[in-house]
Amino acid sequence: MAKGFNRNFSRPPEPKFRLNEQIRIPEIRLVGENLEELSTIVGETIEPGSIVPTRKALFWADKASLDLVEISPNASPPVCRLTDFNKFLYEKKRKEKEMKAKASKTVLKEIRFGPNTDDHDFEFKTRHAKNFLEENAKVKAYVHFFGRTIVFKDRGRVLLDRFVKELEEVGAPEAPPKLEGKRMIVVIAPKKKKA
Repeated sequence: MAKGFNRNFSRPPEPKFRLNEQIRIPEIRLVGENLEELSTIVGETIEPGSIVPTRKALFWADKASLDLVEISPNASPPVCRLTDFNKFLYEKKRKEKEMKAKASKTVLKEIRFGPNTDDHDFEFKTRHAKNFLEENAKVKAYVHFFGRTIVFKDRGRVLLDRFVKELEEVGAPEAPPKLEGKRMIVVIAPKKKKA
């Protein structure tokens, strides 16, 4: 029986940053907040943004017990920094985590109507939709036509138009109501609050 290859085989992730001897280009641009401190350690003035020979930067890294990390390989010359690589990775992960936390997550709440929804039910669902929009969630409202109620498409459109009008203070429709199969749908996005 012939052996098949393992489809679950995956290569180990390649390092995102080259460091120390992996940087083989003759000159680099050196940046960082710690260059004044490093200047006193190595006994030479290191100007931020200065272009230096890679060998010299590696010598400084060795003298200061730091790593030379390439942070922008596509620049000309590549941009590097003298830092502790583990600390550098930790800071990078922390910043990414903060960015992710700040990015707003969009929540989509659904509200379902029938073509013959009464006023009390309509007002109840509209209040819920208003709360959702005030909490910065999108609202997907739809009229579900079951069986032969599909002949009341005009009622569905009137209902959704009324729903949109009731919520115009807190939200705006992304597009006019449209029929998709047995549902007439409208998505309402929350209005941006003025600071």
